Amino acid sequence: MVSPPCDLWCLTFTMLNLIKLPQVFNINQVPKVFHEDGIMSGYRHPCSSAKDCVLSLFQLTNETLNIWTHFLPTWFFLWKLLTVVLVQGYWQDPFTWPLLVFLLSCCVYPLASSCAHTFSTMSEQARHICFFFDYGALSFYSLGSAITYSSYTFPDKWINSTFHKYYVPMAVVNSVVSTALACFSRSSGKLDEKFCKCLRIMAFVYPYLFDNIPLFYRIFVCAGEGCTVNEANTVHYQHTALAALTSFLFATHLPERLSPGSFDYIVFLCILHRSQSSAFPRVCYFWHIFPDDCY
Repeated sequence: MVSPPCDLWCLTFTMLNLIKLPQVFNINQVPKVFHEDGIMSGYRHPCSSAKDCVLSLFQLTNETLNIWTHFLPTWFFLWKLLTVVLVQGYWQDPFTWPLLVFLLSCCVYPLASSCAHTFSTMSEQARHICFFFDYGALSFYSLGSAITYSSYTFPDKWINSTFHKYYVPMAVVNSVVSTALACFSRSSGKLDEKFCKCLRIMAFVYPYLFDNIPLFYRIFVCAGEGCTVNEANTVHYQHTALAALTSFLFATHLPERLSPGSFDYIVFLCILHRSQSSAFPRVCYFWHIFPDDCY
């Protein structure tokens, strides 16, 4: 007699066999707009249905790990946000409101990115639209970072200065401009592809550099009275190093460009560093402002 656990396993295995997973293709079988540097296989159908896009999450494509390494951290950030709002009740204190905005942006941008990569193969137009939302969410995260820096990270001598007064409004402008520039670089088919890539990189490098002016001053320049030196500086150094690594990997498409076809399915593990590396250290630092442990 077959035991119930075995029956359940057999039923699950049978159901999985009945599900027909979408076909994957090589680079020469899909339009150029879907090509990725150094990725030679594992492409999904360029006119996939929404159902096929969802099913592709459970098969190995060149986007599978990319999607999941965006989707899963979303729940970590959501858990932190709900902990602040529902469990600890910090939302009643105006001092924590910038932290809530930042945590909300940490939830929105990886979720938007995972959705963009999931449904980007429905059509060429859908691909552009999906990444427009992705760029907007990333800009929202940049704005959330600026808001928290304005509230918690500014050097003492800069508080209430002219720069401090206009810092967040300028960050809002930067977010709008960077989103528009990134969208333009993707939608404009008349410009050189490398030039468009440079525009897209600059669209996000500039807001990052602007947002981090008070942080860079605090950890690299500021000294003496009014300059805070504590354990948070170590986290800031880590964040800066990881952000530099993120920019380098995104701009160079390493390691996939060194050996095209060798990293088609595993290279997107690097996305975890490219997209999440700048968020985790910030969450940990801002979380240490309150009586709880990030880790």
